[in-house]
Amino acid sequence: MSETMVTVVGGNLFAIAAQYLGDATQWIRIAQANGLRDPVLSGVVTLALPPVDPQATGGVPNV
Repeated sequence: MSETMVTVVGGNLFAIAAQYLGDATQWIRIAQANGLRDPVLSGVVTLALPPVDPQATGGVPNV
């Protein structure tokens, strides 16, 4: 399966997770896939999206 990429101008990972993964709490999966820690984006950013996984849960990452 090929990786899904999206390019956004600003925004936040909560909204992107809600739109593409169907669950805003899965923002951390997007952050981990892209080496990000902050859910707030600035400027033009291209993100790799993990596949939709209804079994995945969001929350605070273990750092």
